Amino acid sequence: MTSQRTRNRLVQRLREAGIKNDEVLEVIAQTPRHLFVDEALAHRAYEDTALPIGNGQTISQPYTVARMTEILLAAGPLNRVLEIGTGSGYQTAILSPLVGKLFSVERIEPLHEKARLRLQKLNYRNVHLKLSDGTWGWPEHGLYDGILAAAAPEDVPDSLLQQLADGGRLIMPVGTHEQKLVLITRHGEHFSRKTLESVRFVPFLPGVQR
Repeated sequence: MTSQRTRNRLVQRLREAGIKNDEVLEVIAQTPRHLFVDEALAHRAYEDTALPIGNGQTISQPYTVARMTEILLAAGPLNRVLEIGTGSGYQTAILSPLVGKLFSVERIEPLHEKARLRLQKLNYRNVHLKLSDGTWGWPEHGLYDGILAAAAPEDVPDSLLQQLADGGRLIMPVGTHEQKLVLITRHGEHFSRKTLESVRFVPFLPGVQR
């Protein structure tokens, strides 16, 4: 259930679902998603579904990971990217080969520690992790060409908008009961906003959980 053939079937399903970026699909084909879930769920790792990872969190559905990554990269190469919500580290692992430097923050310490060890073991060298409240972003390393968040606030935090470089793109789910994927592009001090499809994510919560 963790073979290359199984991964290729997932990629084929994603292609049929409308994912067009070949680089994104190739990275998904090469990434061992079964190593980012508990061993008991490894047999379901290549289903196109979200799975629990503990602490009330989930590893995102592969389609959602592919779609958000594809949208983030649509305007061209990204040097510095900020990810809010490291979680299991799977979205981090998909982004890592596709960007220059990746900075990722996670507010739940057990998830942060597991992801750190996992990504280190798998040799993702351009990834920098931090235990922190995602609302703050990681301003010391900004400005960012791209920001991706894997949790849904009521609206996009202004602190994240201010860490976006001119021409940079931010993609995240927004809303409480009904969530929509939102793409924001910065043009100087102006931010254009485009609402995309409906999604389902865990809520964007403040504070650090130890």
